Amino acid sequence: MNTRTKLWTLMILVALLTLSVACSTADGASDDKKEGAALASDSEKSDKKGKDKDGKDGEDKKKEEQAVPVEVETLAAGAIESVLKYSSTLEAEREVKVFAEAARLVRELKVEEGHRVRKGQVLIRLQDEEQRNALTKVENELAKAEREYKRQERLYSESLISEEVFNNATYELDQLRINRDDALRQLSYTEVRAPISGTITQRMVKLGDQITVGQHLFDIIDFNSLVARVYVPEKNLPQLSRGLQARLSARATGGRDYKGKIERIAPIVDARTGTVKVTIEVGGQPGLLPGMYVDVDLVTAERQDAVLIPKRALIYDNDQMYVFRLGDERRVERVFVEAKVTDKNFIEPIDGVAAGDQIVVAGQAGLKDGALVKLPGDEDKAENEDDAVVERASL
Repeated sequence: MNTRTKLWTLMILVALLTLSVACSTADGASDDKKEGAALASDSEKSDKKGKDKDGKDGEDKKKEEQAVPVEVETLAAGAIESVLKYSSTLEAEREVKVFAEAARLVRELKVEEGHRVRKGQVLIRLQDEEQRNALTKVENELAKAEREYKRQERLYSESLISEEVFNNATYELDQLRINRDDALRQLSYTEVRAPISGTITQRMVKLGDQITVGQHLFDIIDFNSLVARVYVPEKNLPQLSRGLQARLSARATGGRDYKGKIERIAPIVDARTGTVKVTIEVGGQPGLLPGMYVDVDLVTAERQDAVLIPKRALIYDNDQMYVFRLGDERRVERVFVEAKVTDKNFIEPIDGVAAGDQIVVAGQAGLKDGALVKLPGDEDKAENEDDAVVERASL
């Protein structure tokens, strides 16, 4: 074989080899394209199926309304009070300090702290010899002057003495009477007496002390004159009147309630605080002492047969308040209410609800008017009904 023939043979083999490779590549691409199309088709079917399923679930969810769990309470009628609450410290309106009116030695001590005394009762006796001697002397001179005056009066009536002589006798008699009164007063200072009836709360003197004029000796308090003073805002003034009942309690007595009443209402309003001073008569009641801290309730209104709404059922919307009332088919109704009387735990509404209504008292924060609710016993009731259906079916 010559050289030319060999060259043509080699060229033909290369051409055949190239053609074979090209065909193989085209077949692989075609297979990949078919496989990709199949996968895309499957994916589209799956997405469509998923969309159909999700759409159906969404519609079911829209159709199914969730019931809100709540608690309700049946309204009843009862007593309610409208109360203004304050705090105060008890004071005694009749309280005096006893001072010495003479400088003398204490000879006799008649009372101690805690003793009850009557007005005018002797508390202590002081040294009094000098005062008694002075009184005896002036009384003797007065007796002599009275005898002389009678003689002068008789002579004057018979015109035996002048008018001047008679006037001098009268003047001397009057002066001696004044001296006697002074001597009696000085003697009275040697007995220190109680100016009011009450209880000795402090004794600042001992037997044998040399006291001075103006020295503080005793404190006396009349426990029957206890009062509590409170300061009421002027806006509440129309609710107050003399004789209005008050209720007091003191922590020191275990929270026991005491009765009182308004004795006085000040005729002016304090411009700085906008309050009115109200004095409440308490009087002497067992356990109450001057200086004791007390809570004071002024009862401005009282009703015995009121429809009572618990305050925990109320929902506030700015200046309005409302409750949710349970209606038919476990749906609630929003009812706006306005308080007529309010106490610590309840309000009496003007209208809107009646005794026997069921009011939502827990779980009402997120409710809307007409919302579906369920009560604590509803799930157990539904389960019991399902069990009963299954049992009948098995029979």
